[in-house]
Amino acid sequence: MKYRLTASRNDGIPVAMSQSSTTIAYGSVALAAVLWGGSIVAQKMALGSFSAVEASVLRDIGGLAILLATWWSKENGAIKIGRADVRLLGLLGLGVLGNHLLILMGLNYVSGAVGGVIIGSSPVVTALLSAMLIRDVPLRAVWAGALLSFAGVGLVSVAGFQAAGEQPMLGSALVFLGVVSWALYSIGSRAIMERISALTVNWTTLMVATVLQIPLLWTDQKMMQAGAESVTTSDWLALGYLIIFATAVAQQAWLFGVKGIGPSRASVLGNLTPVAAIGLSALILGESVGLIEIIGIGLILAGVWAVNHQTAGSNT
Repeated sequence: MKYRLTASRNDGIPVAMSQSSTTIAYGSVALAAVLWGGSIVAQKMALGSFSAVEASVLRDIGGLAILLATWWSKENGAIKIGRADVRLLGLLGLGVLGNHLLILMGLNYVSGAVGGVIIGSSPVVTALLSAMLIRDVPLRAVWAGALLSFAGVGLVSVAGFQAAGEQPMLGSALVFLGVVSWALYSIGSRAIMERISALTVNWTTLMVATVLQIPLLWTDQKMMQAGAESVTTSDWLALGYLIIFATAVAQQAWLFGVKGIGPSRASVLGNLTPVAAIGLSALILGESVGLIEIIGIGLILAGVWAVNHQTAGSNT
């Protein structure tokens, strides 16, 4: 069996990963990216009956229940977390909170397609922050791609898709901050997964995000005021997709991939998210795709390609 070096432990000893394990890691990241593309549409649909906070809290509670059951069956409830790890998991929980809640809030003001395109900048945002914070790739290798992707984000935010509300710039900014939150989560989670399983990191950080959101329910209500009977079947199904696929399955797949191949390489496959989001938004939500949209996504994907090309020899 062929092996190659993909990471190193904290003591500097290389960790060997089989080629098949690497393929599985890449496949896991690709699966997460596609599922998240579908989650953009599901989030947009869910906002028809739920407020942003309600949808986020219900999504996280459902996902947490699934992850806890999975963790208990696989790891027999065994958990060993040091004091330093507790602090880091708390900070990572803020990343999950920012990603889930800020994107839902942003989708109140922009279409699902524009949200998907902005989320398409995630690979470059992750690579840029990764280069700055943990220096796993040289900063000079990512800045050009970052500029291209940010130009694409700016284009679609200012002159692109039809807004779903009256404040498209605010919506775009919120979605982008959600992307930054997830990039920081991806970067921070890799180190702790050398000591703690990805499944444990997943449910503990999701629990932190859930607990912090519950008090916000009193500030942002929709279903709670109208009653559960006001929720349509399609919106319940959309919420179910967010719980099962976008939270429990996709997040676990992403963490597994990040642990295997690192945040910079994993982030490259994030370009599948906007492609899936645009296609599904047009198919399910009936949103139009025009020249501005195509140019914007082209700039973002060009930036992703540039980052991947420049860092290909740096990730070892």
